[in-house]
Amino acid sequence: MPTTTTTSRRDFLRVTSLAGGALLLGTFVDVDGAQALAASLGTAPGDFVPNAFIRIAPSGAVTIVAKNPEIGQGIKTMLPMLVAEELDVAWETITIEQADADEARYGRQVAGGSTATPTNWEPLRRAGAAGRQMLLAAAAAQWGVPATELTTEPGVVVHAPSGRRAPYGTLVARAATMPVPDPRTVPLKDPKAFRIIGRAIGGVDNAKLVTGKPLFGIDVKVPGMLHATYEKAPVFGAAVARANLDAARAMPGVTHVFTVEGGTALAGLLPGVAVVADTWWNAKQARAKLAIEWAAHPTAQQSSAGMRARAQELLAGAPQRMLRTDGDVAAAVRGAAKVVEATYEYPFLAHAPLEPQNCTAQWTGDTVEIWAPTQNPGAGRQLVARTFGIPESAITIHIVRSGGGFGRRLNNDYMVEAAAIARQVGRPVKLLWTREDDTRHDFYRPAGWHALRGATDAAGSLVAWEDHFVTFGEGTNFVASAGIAPTEWPAMYVPNFALGVSSMPLGVPTGFLRAPGSNALSWVMQSFLDECAHAARRDPVDFRRELLRRAPLDEGKGGLDRARMLGVLDLVAEKSGWGKAKLPKGTGMGVAFHFSHRGHFAEVVRARVSRKGELVVEKVWVAGDVGSQVINPSGAINQVQGSVLDGISEALAQEITIEGGAVRQSNFHDFPLIRLAQSPPVEVHFRITDHPPTGMGEPALPPVVPALCNAIFAATGKRVRSLPLSKHDLSWA
Repeated sequence: MPTTTTTSRRDFLRVTSLAGGALLLGTFVDVDGAQALAASLGTAPGDFVPNAFIRIAPSGAVTIVAKNPEIGQGIKTMLPMLVAEELDVAWETITIEQADADEARYGRQVAGGSTATPTNWEPLRRAGAAGRQMLLAAAAAQWGVPATELTTEPGVVVHAPSGRRAPYGTLVARAATMPVPDPRTVPLKDPKAFRIIGRAIGGVDNAKLVTGKPLFGIDVKVPGMLHATYEKAPVFGAAVARANLDAARAMPGVTHVFTVEGGTALAGLLPGVAVVADTWWNAKQARAKLAIEWAAHPTAQQSSAGMRARAQELLAGAPQRMLRTDGDVAAAVRGAAKVVEATYEYPFLAHAPLEPQNCTAQWTGDTVEIWAPTQNPGAGRQLVARTFGIPESAITIHIVRSGGGFGRRLNNDYMVEAAAIARQVGRPVKLLWTREDDTRHDFYRPAGWHALRGATDAAGSLVAWEDHFVTFGEGTNFVASAGIAPTEWPAMYVPNFALGVSSMPLGVPTGFLRAPGSNALSWVMQSFLDECAHAARRDPVDFRRELLRRAPLDEGKGGLDRARMLGVLDLVAEKSGWGKAKLPKGTGMGVAFHFSHRGHFAEVVRARVSRKGELVVEKVWVAGDVGSQVINPSGAINQVQGSVLDGISEALAQEITIEGGAVRQSNFHDFPLIRLAQSPPVEVHFRITDHPPTGMGEPALPPVVPALCNAIFAATGKRVRSLPLSKHDLSWA
């Protein structure tokens, strides 16, 4: 998109696009505008503020603003690295400041979809380069030399012919008078000259994290603050019929107890009862006295057992609609040498971040100030504005670090609840959910069922693939994260292919869990692909290689680049020593790959299963292609290893079950996370290719679950077709 490059002295110059779609990069200003921007950012008028991301004081102190929410993915470190690299400052000398929610100033601020790297890779580098260019121009004017004779070293402008050097701080006053460069034309560094990008840099909050300093939403304190809990119905959306409010009011420290009418989960405010007290513990103790009776609700008719029974009925018939049909599956099956049929199913999953949902809110007249660990503050602002009928401009959101998100904090229901309670109380209120609230009022990864048929010819090549997918939705609309694309692998790589879907209605709220869609679909497709390979007596890696070497029916659709995927498949096979060692009995290796969120990843798992069925995941090898640059290897490896452990955790024992319209699980005792003793070493390798850098928060998760289940088959001969693994007897003779 075009950008404006000339302004009046008091006009803001807004930079859009540049990379990854429309992105409002920041607010570039001339000298008078700089004073206005500095004032709006709460900075000293003498500071040099070339745009919304950089502030340089006359003392030389450099502050870089981190625009996106930090949920543990390292973005508060990685994005400022891009700015610092092109500004040319020493990383150790800068201060990182978390931005408040302000998309007019910073562009889109969201943590989700592994979008931060591809969206910000070029724009934030250009923000830093523009600031550096203005400092060069200031030094050129001050010394009366051509800017082309000047270079920079970290924090210093250098004129080599005369030996003069000027620290950035000495140039800020003059730099503020320099014309704003067109960010599209400012020169960017040759990657060979990078000093910061490509270095392994620890998280900027690490010291505070390991010493227990307050960082998270749960740590927020506001003067005069009260504490709240909010009781909602076990059945999603049920209203309050009766409650003993007086018993709760009589408890120590309680200041307010009241019913909230609410609406639906998607509207952001479910019905419930708020209890407010001087401490959270007092509010929680009083909540236990409410003795609420809930009104009848249609979702109470739904259960996991009922959903499964209905899914089996639907699988027994023809799909309600076809998403893709290539060739003639029936004819290919009739002429096949081997035919494999199987049904796969996977459960609902909760996000289970270690920090339960929380939010602090304060109303002043018709304006509200919010402190929230949110992944999507812009959507939260819209939700609060819509719920209370106020303009978005009346809402200030301070982005607070999240103790995990994994997609849960893309939904801002807790933000609206806190605002509703604070509005009625008239004082600042911190709402904190219990762990049970968090488990029983999530937006869950939806369950799903697949009836599959595959066929191979006499040469062992895959010639047919058929999938009847039963999921949730109505008509042609899927519920959140329950859909499938007509390009889902192995679509386009099998000449005779059919993908049909059937849907059933759902009253349970669903949402996006880390690597949404892919976290379940990869397990199904790559596990069944493994079944086909073994049925054809083919090596699973070679079987996949052959498929990837085929020219797809619709080249370029679906996003998967077969050359890149072949590259990571070959790399992970090499690094894991695939097929080179004879493994002990009861030990097996499994392989899988998946493309999602712009990342190509292949993984190998080595697992050992005792005769009694005790499973040990011994090691995981990962090969990933995320483009031409790994910006922060420390954060990148952290993300890949965390994704792998998340996937293993989901596979081992995690399941959300519905009974009478309510979630049965309540805490980590019945929705367990992986423990240290269960966590294998994860060896990570990156394949650098000539493509724009992409994110790593999600694409490494999907392949590990099928690779693990394929390893179990190799070790025991038992094929896992439903999750979690804790429901299976893996013993072998």
